[in-house]
Amino acid sequence: MTAANTLRRRPATTAGVVWIHASQRAMRTHLEWAVGHAVGDALRFVWQSQPAEPGMERTEVHWSGPVGTGAAITSALAGWREVRFEVTEDPMPGSDGMRWMHTPQLGISAQRIDASGSLVVPEDRIRGAIEAAGPDARALLAALDDAMGGAWDRELEAYRHASDSAPVVELHRVG
Repeated sequence: MTAANTLRRRPATTAGVVWIHASQRAMRTHLEWAVGHAVGDALRFVWQSQPAEPGMERTEVHWSGPVGTGAAITSALAGWREVRFEVTEDPMPGSDGMRWMHTPQLGISAQRIDASGSLVVPEDRIRGAIEAAGPDARALLAALDDAMGGAWDRELEAYRHASDSAPVVELHRVG
C-alpha cells in the first residue's frame, strides 16, 4: 500500500461563540461542565452580572473545533431550561453555519447561516408560510418572522447589549 492509499483526512474545523446571556450563579459549575464535556476539556469561564436581569450572570466563550461542535454545545446546554443562551457555528466550505437561540419561554430555535453570515430560510418553509397565510399578509409576515427566529431575537436583545464590554474566553478543541 502506498502513502497515497493510506492518507487520512483530518476532520474539518470551524469556530463559533457561546453566549450564556442569563443564568443563576448556582448554575456556573454545571454550565461550565456541560460546555466542557461538549468540547472535550475542563473549563472555567469568566462570569459577570447581567444588568438586563439583576441576580443573573452572563459569559461569552469563543470556541474552535470540528464541525458539529456547536450542535454538541447546544445539546449540552439545552437541558438547563432556565438559562438564556445562544450558540453559533461559523460556515465553512461544504458546511453551512448555524445559530441556536434558547429562552425559557420559547425553547430552542435553530437557523442555518450561509458563508456571508446571512440567515438561510429553506424554500419549503417559505412556501409553507405562503400557503398557510393565503391572502393574509399579516399571517405571512408572522410566519416568516418565526422562520427567522424573530421572537427569540426580540427576547434576547436586551441581554445581548450586556456583552459589549465583556471579557472573552477562547476554547480550542482538537481531535
